[in-house]
Amino acid sequence: MRIRQAFVSGATTLAAALSLLAVAPAAQAAVPGPAVAAPSPAPLGPPLVSGSGPVCWFGACYDYVSGRQVTDTAGATVRMLQAAPAIKPGDTDSHSLQELALQSSDQKSTVEIGWTVDFGLNGDVLPHLFVYHWVDGATSCYNGCGFVQVSRTAKAGMALRPGTPARFSIQNVGGDWWVFYNEQAVGYFPGSLWNGTYTRAQMVTAFGEVAHASGSTCEQMGDGRFATARGSGWISDYHLLGATDRSQLTVTATSPALYSAGEVTPTSFHLGGPGTGPC
Repeated sequence: MRIRQAFVSGATTLAAALSLLAVAPAAQAAVPGPAVAAPSPAPLGPPLVSGSGPVCWFGACYDYVSGRQVTDTAGATVRMLQAAPAIKPGDTDSHSLQELALQSSDQKSTVEIGWTVDFGLNGDVLPHLFVYHWVDGATSCYNGCGFVQVSRTAKAGMALRPGTPARFSIQNVGGDWWVFYNEQAVGYFPGSLWNGTYTRAQMVTAFGEVAHASGSTCEQMGDGRFATARGSGWISDYHLLGATDRSQLTVTATSPALYSAGEVTPTSFHLGGPGTGPC
């Protein structure tokens, strides 16, 4: 079954095809968790401060270039450039990703979709589509742990083509958190994972994240170019879905000498950088 929605000028409602949601849970089984361990995407906690340096928690150190909005919304959507940033060869403790994340007001419940280069997770250094979630501050697993895959063509974990743009979206529909890739419903996280308590988000973040291997800051973000360079990575066309607030991102970079932000508007920014150089 494929359920599609066209996001036009930040539209706030799903297309009529989503009436099929009533039968979707019976049609698909939950995707099991991956067999391989990989560093989790870190929960974006307190507001990040530009120049604060890497954030170390959950067994790794992370750098961010992020756009964030405090709001109250049923969803959000962005376009992002998919890239193949270089990470430490063969290292299973590093990754480089870009994603859209929606969080509860206490920042303990989260739904995420994006692309990641992660040798430990995917066994290669291509970008792959991923989904992830947090419940009451607890980690889960990539592409599983209750996630229900719906699409037969847009699959969590699939390899993506570097250098091409794509739209990534999250929206709560009927109490479940649906994730979309290029306006096609990939699947959903059932609201029962949160016992029905998480149906709207109060923080939206679109960002690049690098998880550093032990003692390393050589990993690239985006396509490895600084945000001010021609051809650098980007996040654009950010819109809230089911909110009354105006879309307005505040952009920060934890280590701007390594990974920078540039060309910032309320709904877009460039990002990226080489880290400290080739690993």
